[in-house]
Amino acid sequence: MSDIALEIIEIAKKTGSLKRGTNEVTKAIERSKAAFVAVAEDVSPKEITMHLPLLAKEKGIPCISVPSRDELGTAAGLSVPAVAIAVINPGDAKDLIKQASKEE
Repeated sequence: MSDIALEIIEIAKKTGSLKRGTNEVTKAIERSKAAFVAVAEDVSPKEITMHLPLLAKEKGIPCISVPSRDELGTAAGLSVPAVAIAVINPGDAKDLIKQASKEE
């Protein structure tokens, strides 16, 4: 499942738009602008991102956990690790997001 999440982010990075970081992702979810959310599991302390999956579920936005911040940052095209990424405009990743939300 995390492979699909990383692929969605890589495609959306090229053909759509992303928001990076806990604060930006939280705002995107609250404003219902996010189409998809990915959260790293190796965040310390966990409280930093604990609210994101719950908030996404409440808004009906697919949210998937990925194993590491490094993988998430790399998929988003960052040179630093990322704790959370929101896909705002999915671009060519629309079909993958639909598939991920069914498997969730």
